[in-house]
Amino acid sequence: MDFQSACREVITLTLPNHVTKTTFLGRLRQGKPPVPGQVTSLLLALKVIHSQLQNVAQIDKELAYGLFLAAYESRNLFESGYAARVTWPPLLDEDLMRIAIAVNGIFANTPTATK
Repeated sequence: MDFQSACREVITLTLPNHVTKTTFLGRLRQGKPPVPGQVTSLLLALKVIHSQLQNVAQIDKELAYGLFLAAYESRNLFESGYAARVTWPPLLDEDLMRIAIAVNGIFANTPTATK
């Protein structure tokens, strides 16, 4: 995945004007888990974005909003669903934590983890 594709992936999975019933946040809003592969695709996109934005002082506002929503709104939707007794997949909580950590790394400009 190249940088432009990674940015497009984050934007289409998260931004309100792109969200549908099948996108990452769209499914969470419905109380449904992400489609298989969506979290993996999002994490890969975040890794590519992180590597390309290392030591960059500014990022695109649309991308920043998508990153914020990926980390913040996904967690809020998960917690709201949990409170409403939605049965989430066992690893979704950990996946959302990985997304938040990856987004934090982009904003904090921390070195890429070598795993």
